[in-house]
Formats: sequence, structure tokens, C-alpha cells
Amino acid sequence: MKLIYFYTLFFLLIISGCSPKGPYAITNKVYKDKTTGFAETIKQELPATLADSAGALIPSEFVGTVNFGIRKPNYVIIHFTAQDSVQQTLKTFTVTQTQTSAHYVIAKNGKVFHMVNDYLRANHAGLGKWGSVTDMNSCSIGIEIDNNSHEPFTNAQVKSLLVLLAQLKKSYNIPQANFIGHQDFAPKRKPDPGPLFPWKTLAQHGFGFWSDDLLELPPDNFDYTIALKLIGYDTSDINAAIVAFKRHFIQTDISPQLTQLDLNVLYNVYQKYSL
Repeated sequence: MKLIYFYTLFFLLIISGCSPKGPYAITNKVYKDKTTGFAETIKQELPATLADSAGALIPSEFVGTVNFGIRKPNYVIIHFTAQDSVQQTLKTFTVTQTQTSAHYVIAKNGKVFHMVNDYLRANHAGLGKWGSVTDMNSCSIGIEIDNNSHEPFTNAQVKSLLVLLAQLKKSYNIPQANFIGHQDFAPKRKPDPGPLFPWKTLAQHGFGFWSDDLLELPPDNFDYTIALKLIGYDTSDINAAIVAFKRHFIQTDISPQLTQLDLNVLYNVYQKYSL
């Protein structure tokens, strides 16, 4: 009987020693396997396979250059999760059915979860347009902040976000103008990070812009549609663009109408983005 107990215990110890550790061990392994596959793809040295309209092959050869590097992000897109907890968001980003992800998730207590290497493409921005950029996933870092969309962001979250943004800006030389919200890139679809997000605080630290305290009246020939477009907004739905702008820069009112104060702010902000 003692011998059976010994072998049973020994077997369980072996199994437990070989089993993955932690709640995300399996998804971490999938991540590692996928990045290994990407690395193998990058190392391939294949000539282009080309044929003309008649089907004749065009001569092709691979010659490796000595002048190249890794692609680097040039934008940061900030989101709120619109979910009930950071655990729910981590689950959302670790199942294949959702097909969504982000580079970073910031919990209410300020803890930062890094989920995708900065040089890889995360599925966070989707369809949208900012200036001439339509594939934002390929040139940006996505940051999700644990927030249900109806509550203020915590001090711990804002503190961690500012530290993270400073690191990203320095590491990749991201321009101040290129820190925007999901609502800015996709005004027809998305409201995040919403009017409760502290954009003014971010601008004071060099991440995005904010209007000056003293505002001047725009000239009589000021065209607000052109101004929104020059900032970066997709103006194909002008009402959606106005709402997105006001969520970011006005915040006390997100109606699709522009008051005189809104126009003053728009004129001031547009000049900053036009420099």
C-alpha cells in the first residue's frame, strides 16, 4: 500500500513539474511559437516571383543589403477597455475568437501588462483614418486602459501611463502630435478614451496638444472642416469628426454643433498641429 502511495505521489510530482505555470502559461507559449514563426519568415532570403501578362517569368534574384532595420512605431493610440475588469480584458486579448489585442493594458492600480512586442502589429485600431494613415495597426502602439467608459481614470493609471508614454516617445522618437485617441482615428465607430480622459495633463507632458488658456477669434474666412482635416480627422462624416474633436479637446460638451468657444479652441489647436 505504501509502495502504491509512493509511486502515485511521484507521478503527480512529475506531472506538476512539467505542467505550465500561471494562468497565462498556455497563451504565453502560443505567443512564443508565433514570434518564432515570424522570425523564421524574416530570415527567408527568397527572390521575388514575378511574371508578365503572358505568363513569362521575369528574372529575379535576392541580394541582401547592408542598410536596413526593424520597423518602428510612429503613433500611440489610447483606448478605454469598456469592460468590467482588467481580468476580463486580459481574457478578451488571450482568446482567438475576439481577434483583438493591444500592446499594453493598464489596470486601475497602475499595473502595466505588456502583451505584444512594440515592433509587432497588434489588432487594436481597426478601420479608420488619421491624415493619410488608414492602416494604423501597422505603424502604432495601442494602449488600453481599464475603464468602463463611465468613470474617471485613476491617479495610478495616469501616473503609469505618463511613465510609459515617456519611454515610448524617447525609444521611438514619436512626435508630440502623434499621441491620439481611438476616437480621433475612428470617429465614425469609436468613442474612446472619451471625454473623461485627461488629455490636458498628457499635453502638459508633451503627449499630444491642448488649447492655450488665452484664445483668439478665428478669422472670418476660417473653415472648420479644413481645420479638422489638417489636424488629421476624417471629415467624410463631418458630424462624427466634430464629436470626436470635442470629446478630445472640449470634453464638457460632445454635441455635433460648434459653438463660438469650440471654434476658438479648434482654431488654436489647428495651428499647433499645422506647425
